[in-house]
Amino acid sequence: MKEEQKLIDGIKTFEDAQKATGRPNVPDFSNVPADLQKYFEAQYKLIVIVEALNDGWNPDWDNFNEWKYYPYFVMSPSGFAFCGAGFWDSCSCAGGGSRLCFRTRKLAAYAGEQFLDIWKDLMLK
Repeated sequence: MKEEQKLIDGIKTFEDAQKATGRPNVPDFSNVPADLQKYFEAQYKLIVIVEALNDGWNPDWDNFNEWKYYPYFVMSPSGFAFCGAGFWDSCSCAGGGSRLCFRTRKLAAYAGEQFLDIWKDLMLK
């Protein structure tokens, strides 16, 4: 597994994550109702980004001692912002699913800040 900083330096955009994982571009969601398309596009993009930043790590959901990290956000009338990164040993919170957890707090914080617009599309659209 690559060092965190090398991953952070190499994954600045969704396109970087695509290259790192070999995943194709965003699938065509035109058969999904228009008001849900942005959500599904964001979900796909974040799955690819998380996969790239985790560099082969997959959470072991049977291991309660393995921490899994998630970015957290603050939503208010004035906007949507990254708040911090935390962990849970076996459950997901704040709208993040099992595919959207990170192996380290640093990677979760980076993804929450760097890809804020994509997270916003997932959480608010």
